[in-house]
Amino acid sequence: MIRVTIYKDEKHQCVGFKAHGHAGFSEEGQDIVCAAVSVLTINTLNAIEKFADDRTSLVSDESKGLIDYRLKGNPTREAKLLLDAMVLGLEEIAEDENYREYMDLTYEEV
Repeated sequence: MIRVTIYKDEKHQCVGFKAHGHAGFSEEGQDIVCAAVSVLTINTLNAIEKFADDRTSLVSDESKGLIDYRLKGNPTREAKLLLDAMVLGLEEIAEDENYREYMDLTYEEV
């Protein structure tokens, strides 16, 4: 199961996320749940790097399926929008009856 934690600040703004684990929906290279979560999370951090001026922190370990990504300071408008779009996509996966058993989505105030 992929476990995704969305980090929220005291204003309830998304300021990062942690994703770890493997979905187990299908064999490696064929797992559409893992691929979807990977695309959403990696594209988001790449887009923030390219289109926003936020300072960030990233810890990753491909063998563990780990990405721990945080904004340092208040999110810019661009970063907020990109993170909110990622969360929307992750919520859709987590709520889908075909995929919900392969991903756990939680929220944590930081």
